[in-house]
Amino acid sequence: MRIGLAYNERPATGTGDRVLGVPHPLPTTADAFVEWDEPETIAAVERALGAFGEVVRLEAIDDFAERLAAARVDLVFNMAEGLAGPSREAHVPAICEFLGVPYTASDPLTLTLALHKGRTKEVLRARAVPTAPFALLESPADLARLNGRLTYPIFLKPVWEGSSKGIAEANYAPDAATAAARARELLETYAQPVLAETYLPGDEFTVAVLGNGTEARALPIIRFRFDTLPAGALPIMGYEAKWVWDDPTAPLDVLECPARIPDALARQVAETALAAYRALGCRDWSRVDIRLDAAGVPNVVEINPLPGIIPNPADNSCFPCAARAAGMSYDELIQSVVQVAWRRLTGRDLPHSALGAVA
Repeated sequence: MRIGLAYNERPATGTGDRVLGVPHPLPTTADAFVEWDEPETIAAVERALGAFGEVVRLEAIDDFAERLAAARVDLVFNMAEGLAGPSREAHVPAICEFLGVPYTASDPLTLTLALHKGRTKEVLRARAVPTAPFALLESPADLARLNGRLTYPIFLKPVWEGSSKGIAEANYAPDAATAAARARELLETYAQPVLAETYLPGDEFTVAVLGNGTEARALPIIRFRFDTLPAGALPIMGYEAKWVWDDPTAPLDVLECPARIPDALARQVAETALAAYRALGCRDWSRVDIRLDAAGVPNVVEINPLPGIIPNPADNSCFPCAARAAGMSYDELIQSVVQVAWRRLTGRDLPHSALGAVA
């Protein structure tokens, strides 16, 4: 079997001349490429996929479509984040569909909806999946037109970024004046709308989901231990918590998995995650972030259909952490995604003894 590995490798410095053919201007912020994967992650996924046969690396830049067509692969393992724009995560699967190449994970529609936090919340609201009250801000002036729709404090986010890009403690706004000033900064910095939502004060969880249809299941729930953040830090998993304070030389013990919570709450959190997974049409795997409101009700924060999969446990990558708690090695996790996708595509399992019963 030939498996194509579609990915975006994080540049060592700057954007690099090799990033060509971009449909939108490349981002220029300091966190611009934090979504892209390090060479170690790409190599680890390649090794895991090697259990099925030959792996063809297909970096999702410049002439990706031509290289994919020439590779003649049986399946693409898609972990590419895309280059730029609000539909960037849909680029690789759209090209795969155009060329008739099967691929893992969600389709272009789901990836586009899930990346846009406002569209995600609109779908969740329409499907009666709990999510915090929100509004979309095209300009700071839009705050004046909220007319009591949101109760302060609120939290602000760039609407189509991932990996906590643009999410900082400064995004917490206790009043309208603070919100207007921060919204203006985010609009100027990230050149996209800003999501404003009622701040949820409760515990935060993330739920790794694996499978399709009635076979989709939640892996052990992760609770974020905000007590491990620096003293006085806002209890959020923002850019500082993920990429600044959590240093590999002194990692934060921030992931509690399985979450030590009452069984009834664990069921509520898992059921809410699965409801969101189905509402957005996710396939094969996704990670769903959930936070409790003031009444203790689980609310969906966002959905990540291309979840981070850093292999080193010290790096606190959530999906591999949940997989370990479920008894899977890193290789078994990656191989399980392939099996789940292949079963969805063909109705059959791939013969592979190394997987055992993990899928």
